[in-house]
Amino acid sequence: MEINFKGKRTLVTGASQGIGRDLVKKLDACGAKVIAVARNQALLESLQKEVPSIEIYPADLSDWKKTEQVISQIGDVDLLVNNAGLAILGPLTEVTEEDFDRVFAINIKSTINITKLVIKNLLARKVPGSIVNVSSQASVVGLIDHAVYCASKGAVDAFTRAAASEYGPHGIRVNNVNPTVILTDMGRLGWSDPAVAGPMIQKIPLRRFGEVDEVVNSIIFLLSDMSSMTTGSNIYVDGGFVAV
Repeated sequence: MEINFKGKRTLVTGASQGIGRDLVKKLDACGAKVIAVARNQALLESLQKEVPSIEIYPADLSDWKKTEQVISQIGDVDLLVNNAGLAILGPLTEVTEEDFDRVFAINIKSTINITKLVIKNLLARKVPGSIVNVSSQASVVGLIDHAVYCASKGAVDAFTRAAASEYGPHGIRVNNVNPTVILTDMGRLGWSDPAVAGPMIQKIPLRRFGEVDEVVNSIIFLLSDMSSMTTGSNIYVDGGFVAV
């Protein structure tokens, strides 16, 4: 499938590393005008050196008002990927209020805020759009030491369904991708111990973790007209984890 986003202004959050960084490169290769947003300015600048045509905006997305200020500078947005995410893991009995606030501020609060702003822009212009939220398999299965993270991603899934229902009549589609462990640089580091990775891999029918491009390709599909009848849905990039 040849997908062309020429003329489409595309906003990607969490764009400075991991899935977001590779997604920016893929979108640019598909002709999109990419706006990359992330907290780390140095990493954004290094990304812009690799992909000079992109626009970069450093932002702390946990700050509602400052996020509104940043998004107001960006202008029109046709496609949105809410990729920014945070995981603070540990036993439920050790969760702090700060842990909860930090995880929910990034994983769901910022997603709702940015989606709201982009949809308002789409409605004002009376044009369709496509939004993809990066959720997780943790939204639908219980994982040890992931209580707050699971709760935040469950909220993402619920929000996606609600937004898809509300704005489908306006031609605005909202979908999720729900990955398993993905071998980003951080993923490789965190799951490098076979004693830790082995039990998880045994729960995945394909018997491996995912690669970054497998998530990126699913996002590209959902953003594109190839998925024009798909909204309010989840694509599980999980090797079958939630199916068994």
